Amino acid sequence: MTYIHNINPVLITIGPLNLYWYGAMYAISFILIDYMMKQQTNEHDDSFNLVILDKILLISLISLILGGRLGYVLFYNMEYYLLNLNRVLFIWEGGMSFHGALLGVLIGLLYISKTENISFLKISDLVVLYIPIGLFFGRIGNFINSELYGHPTDSDYGVIFPIIDNIPRHPSMLYEAFLEGIVLYVVLRFMHKKRLDTGILTSLFLTLYAFFRFIVEFVRVPDVHIGYLYSTWLTMGMILSFPMFIFGIMIYYFSIKRKE
Repeated sequence: MTYIHNINPVLITIGPLNLYWYGAMYAISFILIDYMMKQQTNEHDDSFNLVILDKILLISLISLILGGRLGYVLFYNMEYYLLNLNRVLFIWEGGMSFHGALLGVLIGLLYISKTENISFLKISDLVVLYIPIGLFFGRIGNFINSELYGHPTDSDYGVIFPIIDNIPRHPSMLYEAFLEGIVLYVVLRFMHKKRLDTGILTSLFLTLYAFFRFIVEFVRVPDVHIGYLYSTWLTMGMILSFPMFIFGIMIYYFSIKRKE
């Protein structure tokens, strides 16, 4: 039976102020990541004390928001924002890019690496363990907002988004929540227990995310103002995921070579 999406994106209204599920998803994920990181980090490595963890969390959050927003502006809607520079940081209007957020976080982690004199890959190996949690809740937020939906489908698991049309569509944001959130988290936690060489977890995260994102892009409708970049299949998400995959392979290669 086809599911008809009827979830109100507004979580609660307080006077003239609307609080949205999408924002709540980010808040929940950050609180959960904060708790889990501080509870689990010292299981195998006591080099990250609470002060450093707080610094990692704070800088990652700030760089994620700024990077995600600027990435959306540069990768997905530059023409509009060149004409509306005053709206570049209007995050509440919507528009965030995962690849931009990732670049922002990497820059933030590089800063921490330099100031705390800790290996960049050692920090990134820690952080990537928890990114899938944010990805999962973020994609659930996308589903509630009826955004990043997929192509029409005749399958039983199609979803009708009334604010879009009355056609059953692939719930591509739920596919991403499952692959980029649940599957990626399980794989990284499993591999973490094997005490891998520094950099391997970062490599796994980059390659697997890029692979999962590339696959889902085939059923996900591209942004209307961009469309397909080639024929009827190549999207901006695919293009941005490709160098991410290559970079992940390179990290794996150099991590192995360093050990040898």
